[in-house]
Amino acid sequence: MGKRFASGLDALDDIDLSVARGEFLSLLGPSGCGKSTLLRIIAGLTEPTRGTCRLTLGAPGKPVAAGRLGFVFQDPTLMPWSTVAANVELPFRIAGRVGSAERDRAAAALRAVGLAGFERAYPHQLSGGMRMRVSIARALVTDPELLLLDEPFAALDEITRFALNDDLLQLWETRRPTVLFVTHSVFESVYLSTRIAVMSARPGHMVADLSVGLPHPRAGTRTTPAYGAICETVSRALGLAMTDART
Repeated sequence: MGKRFASGLDALDDIDLSVARGEFLSLLGPSGCGKSTLLRIIAGLTEPTRGTCRLTLGAPGKPVAAGRLGFVFQDPTLMPWSTVAANVELPFRIAGRVGSAERDRAAAALRAVGLAGFERAYPHQLSGGMRMRVSIARALVTDPELLLLDEPFAALDEITRFALNDDLLQLWETRRPTVLFVTHSVFESVYLSTRIAVMSARPGHMVADLSVGLPHPRAGTRTTPAYGAICETVSRALGLAMTDART
Protein backbone atom coordinates (compact mmCIF):
# COMPACT_ATOMS: atom_id res chain seq x y z
CA MET A 1 0.00 0.00 0.00
CA GLY A 2 1.21 3.50 -0.73
CA LYS A 3 0.13 7.13 -0.49
CA ARG A 4 1.10 10.02 -2.77
CA PHE A 5 -0.40 13.43 -2.12
CA ALA A 6 -1.68 15.73 -4.86
CA SER A 7 1.51 17.79 -4.46
CA GLY A 8 3.51 14.79 -5.69
CA LEU A 9 4.90 14.01 -2.23
CA ASP A 10 5.28 10.29 -1.59
CA ALA A 11 4.30 9.76 2.05
CA LEU A 12 4.08 5.96 2.17
CA ASP A 13 5.56 3.27 -0.04
CA ASP A 14 5.03 -0.50 -0.07
CA ILE A 15 3.37 -0.71 3.34
CA ASP A 16 2.69 -4.33 4.25
CA LEU A 17 1.28 -4.62 7.75
CA SER A 18 -1.03 -7.12 9.42
CA VAL A 19 -2.33 -6.70 12.95
CA ALA A 20 -3.91 -9.50 14.95
CA ARG A 21 -6.97 -9.00 17.08
CA GLY A 22 -6.12 -7.82 20.59
CA GLU A 23 -2.56 -6.69 19.78
CA PHE A 24 -1.11 -3.45 21.07
CA LEU A 25 1.04 -2.29 18.14
CA SER A 26 3.13 0.87 18.25
CA LEU A 27 4.19 2.64 15.05
CA LEU A 28 7.60 4.18 15.62
CA GLY A 29 9.63 6.27 13.20
CA PRO A 30 11.22 9.66 12.49
CA SER A 31 9.12 12.80 12.06
CA GLY A 32 7.42 13.01 8.68
CA CYS A 33 7.70 9.30 7.90
CA GLY A 34 3.95 8.88 7.40
CA LYS A 35 2.86 7.34 10.73
CA SER A 36 -0.12 9.67 11.10
CA THR A 37 -1.00 9.29 7.43
CA LEU A 38 -1.07 5.51 7.86
CA LEU A 39 -3.33 5.84 10.89
CA ARG A 40 -5.71 8.10 8.94
CA ILE A 41 -5.85 5.57 6.11
CA ILE A 42 -6.70 2.81 8.59
CA ALA A 43 -9.41 5.02 10.08
CA GLY A 44 -10.90 5.67 6.63
CA LEU A 45 -10.19 9.42 6.84
CA THR A 46 -8.11 9.30 3.66
CA GLU A 47 -7.56 6.76 0.89
CA PRO A 48 -4.33 5.08 -0.24
CA THR A 49 -3.30 5.89 -3.79
CA ARG A 50 -1.77 2.44 -4.28
CA GLY A 51 -3.00 -0.84 -2.86
CA THR A 52 -5.73 -1.38 -0.31
CA CYS A 53 -6.39 -1.22 3.42
CA ARG A 54 -8.76 -3.82 4.81
CA LEU A 55 -10.08 -4.12 8.34
CA THR A 56 -11.06 -7.66 9.26
CA LEU A 57 -11.29 -7.70 13.02
CA GLY A 58 -13.31 -10.54 14.46
CA ALA A 59 -14.24 -13.35 12.10
CA PRO A 60 -12.24 -13.55 8.83
CA GLY A 61 -13.80 -11.32 6.21
CA LYS A 62 -16.00 -9.53 8.72
CA PRO A 63 -15.37 -5.76 8.61
CA VAL A 64 -15.37 -3.54 11.67
CA ALA A 65 -18.94 -2.46 12.36
CA ALA A 66 -19.89 1.21 12.42
CA GLY A 67 -18.97 2.78 15.75
CA ARG A 68 -16.45 0.05 16.54
CA LEU A 69 -13.42 2.20 15.75
CA GLY A 70 -12.12 4.85 18.14
CA PHE A 71 -9.60 7.57 17.25
CA VAL A 72 -7.62 9.69 19.73
CA PHE A 73 -5.74 12.60 18.18
CA GLN A 74 -2.66 14.37 19.52
CA ASP A 75 -4.85 17.32 20.45
CA PRO A 76 -7.91 16.37 22.56
CA THR A 77 -10.20 18.20 20.05
CA LEU A 78 -12.91 18.80 22.63
CA MET A 79 -15.85 21.15 22.11
CA PRO A 80 -15.10 24.06 24.48
CA TRP A 81 -18.77 25.05 24.78
CA SER A 82 -19.85 21.58 25.95
CA THR A 83 -19.46 19.83 29.27
CA VAL A 84 -17.20 16.85 29.76
CA ALA A 85 -20.23 14.53 29.67
CA ALA A 86 -21.52 16.07 26.43
CA ASN A 87 -18.09 15.72 24.82
CA VAL A 88 -17.98 12.02 25.67
CA GLU A 89 -21.55 11.55 24.42
CA LEU A 90 -20.66 13.08 21.04
CA PRO A 91 -20.51 9.77 19.10
CA PHE A 92 -24.05 9.02 20.25
CA ARG A 93 -25.24 12.54 19.39
CA ILE A 94 -23.82 12.19 15.88
CA ALA A 95 -25.73 8.90 15.56
CA GLY A 96 -28.91 10.65 16.75
CA ARG A 97 -29.39 8.65 19.92
CA VAL A 98 -28.70 9.97 23.41
CA GLY A 99 -30.89 8.33 26.02
CA SER A 100 -30.36 7.03 29.51
CA ALA A 101 -28.36 4.04 28.24
CA GLU A 102 -25.97 6.28 26.32
CA ARG A 103 -25.56 8.65 29.26
CA ASP A 104 -24.80 5.68 31.48
CA ARG A 105 -22.14 4.48 29.02
CA ALA A 106 -20.57 7.95 28.95
CA ALA A 107 -20.48 8.02 32.75
CA ALA A 108 -18.88 4.56 32.79
CA ALA A 109 -16.25 5.67 30.27
CA LEU A 110 -15.40 8.67 32.45
CA ARG A 111 -15.10 6.43 35.50
CA ALA A 112 -12.76 4.17 33.51
CA VAL A 113 -10.37 7.08 32.87
CA GLY A 114 -10.59 8.42 36.43
CA LEU A 115 -12.86 11.40 35.77
CA ALA A 116 -15.97 10.50 37.75
CA GLY A 117 -17.33 13.71 39.26
CA PHE A 118 -16.16 15.92 36.37
CA GLU A 119 -19.19 15.33 34.13
CA ARG A 120 -20.41 18.95 34.43
CA ALA A 121 -16.98 20.58 34.07
CA TYR A 122 -15.91 22.37 30.88
CA PRO A 123 -12.65 21.70 29.00
CA HIS A 124 -11.09 25.03 30.02
CA GLN A 125 -11.44 23.98 33.66
CA LEU A 126 -9.31 20.85 33.15
CA SER A 127 -5.57 20.23 32.97
CA GLY A 128 -3.99 18.99 29.75
CA GLY A 129 -3.85 15.44 31.07
CA MET A 130 -7.50 15.55 32.11
CA ARG A 131 -8.56 16.84 28.68
CA MET A 132 -6.72 13.91 27.11
CA ARG A 133 -8.54 11.54 29.46
CA VAL A 134 -11.83 12.99 28.19
CA SER A 135 -10.69 12.36 24.62
CA ILE A 136 -9.83 8.76 25.47
CA ALA A 137 -13.20 8.30 27.21
CA ARG A 138 -14.95 9.58 24.08
CA ALA A 139 -13.05 7.06 21.97
CA LEU A 140 -13.91 4.24 24.40
CA VAL A 141 -17.60 5.03 24.86
CA THR A 142 -18.69 2.92 21.87
CA ASP A 143 -16.57 -0.01 23.10
CA PRO A 144 -14.45 -0.06 19.92
CA GLU A 145 -12.79 -3.16 18.55
CA LEU A 146 -10.01 -1.00 17.11
CA LEU A 147 -8.48 1.96 18.95
CA LEU A 148 -6.18 4.32 17.04
CA LEU A 149 -4.05 6.80 19.00
CA ASP A 150 -1.95 9.44 17.22
CA GLU A 151 0.75 10.63 19.67
CA PRO A 152 -1.87 11.39 22.33
CA PHE A 153 0.65 12.08 25.11
CA ALA A 154 3.32 13.99 23.17
CA ALA A 155 2.49 17.42 24.61
CA LEU A 156 2.23 16.29 28.24
CA ASP A 157 4.80 16.49 31.01
CA GLU A 158 6.64 13.28 31.86
CA ILE A 159 4.81 12.57 35.13
CA THR A 160 1.39 12.94 33.46
CA ARG A 161 2.56 10.93 30.47
CA PHE A 162 3.71 8.04 32.65
CA ALA A 163 0.40 8.06 34.54
CA LEU A 164 -1.62 8.00 31.31
CA ASN A 165 0.60 5.21 29.94
CA ASP A 166 -0.41 3.12 32.95
CA ASP A 167 -4.08 4.06 32.58
CA LEU A 168 -4.07 3.15 28.88
CA LEU A 169 -2.45 -0.20 29.59
CA GLN A 170 -5.01 -0.98 32.28
CA LEU A 171 -7.84 -0.15 29.87
CA TRP A 172 -6.29 -2.36 27.20
CA GLU A 173 -5.77 -5.24 29.64
CA THR A 174 -9.41 -4.95 30.77
CA ARG A 175 -11.12 -4.50 27.39
CA ARG A 176 -8.56 -5.96 24.96
CA PRO A 177 -9.29 -3.84 21.89
CA THR A 178 -6.78 -3.92 19.07
CA VAL A 179 -4.61 -0.81 19.53
CA LEU A 180 -2.44 1.06 17.03
CA PHE A 181 -0.40 3.70 18.81
CA VAL A 182 1.76 6.30 17.07
CA THR A 183 4.72 7.61 19.04
CA HIS A 184 8.22 9.07 18.65
CA SER A 185 9.35 7.58 21.95
CA VAL A 186 11.28 4.31 22.04
CA PHE A 187 10.73 4.04 25.80
CA GLU A 188 6.97 4.61 25.54
CA SER A 189 6.59 2.14 22.68
CA VAL A 190 8.41 -0.63 24.57
CA TYR A 191 6.49 0.00 27.79
CA LEU A 192 3.07 -0.08 26.14
CA SER A 193 3.27 -2.52 23.27
CA THR A 194 3.12 -6.19 22.51
CA ARG A 195 4.75 -5.39 19.15
CA ILE A 196 6.54 -2.44 17.49
CA ALA A 197 6.62 -1.64 13.78
CA VAL A 198 9.52 0.68 12.90
CA MET A 199 9.09 2.91 9.85
CA SER A 200 11.77 4.47 7.68
CA ALA A 201 12.22 8.11 6.79
CA ARG A 202 9.88 9.33 4.02
CA PRO A 203 8.55 7.68 2.00
CA GLY A 204 7.66 5.57 4.99
CA HIS A 205 7.91 1.81 4.76
CA MET A 206 8.36 -0.91 7.35
CA VAL A 207 11.99 -1.67 8.19
CA ALA A 208 11.57 -3.68 11.42
CA ASP A 209 8.84 -5.66 13.12
CA LEU A 210 9.77 -6.35 16.73
CA SER A 211 7.97 -8.38 19.36
CA VAL A 212 7.96 -7.04 22.95
CA GLY A 213 8.12 -10.06 25.20
CA LEU A 214 7.57 -8.30 28.51
CA PRO A 215 5.02 -9.69 30.99
CA HIS A 216 1.82 -8.00 32.04
CA PRO A 217 1.06 -6.05 34.09
CA ARG A 218 3.90 -3.69 33.21
CA ALA A 219 4.13 -1.77 36.50
CA GLY A 220 7.79 -1.64 37.54
CA THR A 221 8.97 -2.80 34.11
CA ARG A 222 10.89 0.39 33.32
CA THR A 223 13.60 -0.48 35.86
CA THR A 224 14.22 -4.05 34.68
CA PRO A 225 17.19 -5.23 32.56
CA ALA A 226 14.78 -6.87 30.09
CA TYR A 227 13.08 -3.52 29.43
CA GLY A 228 16.44 -1.82 28.92
CA ALA A 229 17.60 -4.52 26.50
CA ILE A 230 14.48 -4.22 24.36
CA CYS A 231 14.77 -0.42 24.34
CA GLU A 232 18.34 -0.80 23.08
CA THR A 233 17.22 -3.14 20.28
CA VAL A 234 14.42 -0.79 19.23
CA SER A 235 16.75 2.22 19.39
CA ARG A 236 19.17 0.52 17.00
CA ALA A 237 16.32 -0.29 14.61
CA LEU A 238 15.13 3.32 14.74
CA GLY A 239 18.64 4.59 14.08
CA LEU A 240 18.86 2.45 10.94
CA ALA A 241 15.35 3.52 9.90
CA MET A 242 16.30 7.20 9.97
CA THR A 243 18.88 6.63 7.24
CA ASP A 244 16.75 4.21 5.17
CA ALA A 245 14.88 6.40 2.68
CA ARG A 246 13.80 5.48 -0.83
CA THR A 247 14.54 7.97 -3.55
